[in-house]
Amino acid sequence: MAIARYKDLCIDSSDNETLGRFWAAALGLRFEPDDAAGTLLGEVDEQRVWMNVVPEQKTAKHRVHIDIHAASVEEIVALGAVVLEPAEEFDRPWTVLADPEGGEFCVFVRSPDRLPAYRLYEIVVDCADPQQIARWWADVLGARLGSDPAKGWAWFEEAPAGLPFDGMSFVPVPEPKTVKNRVHWDVTADSIDDLVAVGARLLRTPTAADDWHVLADPEGNEFCAFTGG
Repeated sequence: MAIARYKDLCIDSSDNETLGRFWAAALGLRFEPDDAAGTLLGEVDEQRVWMNVVPEQKTAKHRVHIDIHAASVEEIVALGAVVLEPAEEFDRPWTVLADPEGGEFCVFVRSPDRLPAYRLYEIVVDCADPQQIARWWADVLGARLGSDPAKGWAWFEEAPAGLPFDGMSFVPVPEPKTVKNRVHWDVTADSIDDLVAVGARLLRTPTAADDWHVLADPEGNEFCAFTGG
């Protein structure tokens, strides 16, 4: 049984609006200016993306990145992205790009009849042990898990309740996690203790200025948990 529900996505930024406006256009969301880097809004609350201004610059490959639907790679480049790995050169169905701050993401080109208005396809997590951490998140969110042991990949076979995109994928990488992730997701939960009991680590409790707990999953990926919602 799920002990948490997906709430929304957060992306760290070093700029006040540029990255937010880029991602609003790329994801088919509305950009709402605020005192920081803006908020991206969709048709449902779960499509919200918080843009968080942080003092640190990007220094490592994104350990958590997003995959998106697009009509073409060229339209995303026109928004300010840079192609890193063309699909045709690597014989695969996705192109790897970098956003205006260098954050890696993947584009899957869709035909017009398969192109949704909301363009977030999935969240991808680099892992030391994809099978283990995928199972952890599947249990936390109440998802059914699929896997390819030969390749080491694991994924959600279908989106759990509240997830407004296709799913999450977990892939093996040789490098360890070294810095705070610049992309993370928030969840709502009845109890923070329930998350800690299954292996989450509490990093920070709410302050006078906010109402969320910051935790890390068993591989150290940061996420925020809200209660009472």
